[in-house]
Amino acid sequence: MFVSGLLYYIYMGMLAVFCTNAINILAGINGLEVGQSVIIALSIIIFDIIELRGDQYKAHAFSLQIMIPYLATTLALMKHNWYPSKVFVGDTFCYVSGMTFAVVGILSHFSKTVLLFFLPQIINFIYSVPQLFHFVPCPRHRLPKYSGETDLLEASRTIIIKKDMNSLTKIIVHVCTLLRVIDKKEDNESIVINNMTLINLFLIKFGPMSELSLTIRLLIFQIICSGIAFIIRYPLASYFYDG
Repeated sequence: MFVSGLLYYIYMGMLAVFCTNAINILAGINGLEVGQSVIIALSIIIFDIIELRGDQYKAHAFSLQIMIPYLATTLALMKHNWYPSKVFVGDTFCYVSGMTFAVVGILSHFSKTVLLFFLPQIINFIYSVPQLFHFVPCPRHRLPKYSGETDLLEASRTIIIKKDMNSLTKIIVHVCTLLRVIDKKEDNESIVINNMTLINLFLIKFGPMSELSLTIRLLIFQIICSGIAFIIRYPLASYFYDG
């Protein structure tokens, strides 16, 4: 009992840390941080409304009391943050948003469902791990590169010096190449790959595009993932949830 209780607190702490940072590392283009927060908030509100008919209606009513005002203020912010942005959000908004989602998930007892609504952020985190933990060189900023000639965004890149590569770096580059999740250019001395973020992955898969188009595609992906989350939570619940 003590061990399970301890693991629960560790899990809650990790959830709070993940949610707080997950939005912040999938960011950097007009409307993306606020847009993904709006979609996650809407998903939680829809889930709360569905669950008001259940035994935990008080917990979901509490969640709605937090999420509805959050959504209202974030929609107002989105009006000014949408491309071309007049108001730029920074780390503070991302941290507050992530912690808001973590708080309602923990206190309203649906933390696993909250994580389902973070599927794009989870994918982005897993994809970013080699750079976040410096197995692959990680520049200070991994934002897409703007091309003045085409007026489009292109994937930004990082350089791996071959003589500095260790075995783990070689394995990561090889596996990512096989999975076709990096765009690699190689010469005798170095390997150049795209920075490993979901934003750059979209650019290497769909090609250079405008900032507005990129934001819209990423938010459509967020909506699709929310749909998948609801499928997992309801039709497939017996496979993922106890009891």
